[in-house]
Amino acid sequence: MEKAGDKLEKTAKAKTKKMQIIVGKRRHVQLEKRKEMSHNIKYISKVPVKLVMDKDFLKVHPEDSLVELVGKLRGEETSAVVVDDEGKLLGFITAKDLLKFFAPLHRHTVIGLGLLKRYSLTRASYVRDIMITKPITITIDDYLDHAIKLMVETGKHHLPVVDKEKRVHGVLEVKDIVRLIRIVSL
Repeated sequence: MEKAGDKLEKTAKAKTKKMQIIVGKRRHVQLEKRKEMSHNIKYISKVPVKLVMDKDFLKVHPEDSLVELVGKLRGEETSAVVVDDEGKLLGFITAKDLLKFFAPLHRHTVIGLGLLKRYSLTRASYVRDIMITKPITITIDDYLDHAIKLMVETGKHHLPVVDKEKRVHGVLEVKDIVRLIRIVSL
């Protein structure tokens, strides 16, 4: 009887040892992947903004109505760049900016004339009425480290990408950076 017990004990120890080896190998592979990923992510900060930015972005003019703007915000579009006829930046609008103007007033809000005008938007209201006139931007020659730092410090999820003459070349969004991180980490 003792021999059968010893045999079971040896088998159990052998299984435990095999499991430790397997777990150790898995852990080693996970650590190697993590090390490789952190190595790749370090280089993301050195990637030029112009390689990651969205070059196919929504452009609107200050004279466009809000009805037109809402009609153009389809699919994944969550922002619009307000430009003049030469493509120079005049302002910026995100879906969140648009929603702020349609949010209901709080019950005990004191309304001044400025707020009253703001909440009286109608179908005749224009993009110029709600656009951010001095948006935070990034230049086309910048790198992602600067863009990420700006996004983290300001809480902005969208940055218009401009050149020295303030012509808009694209929009850099958080999702573009996350997509790059996903590609690099595979």
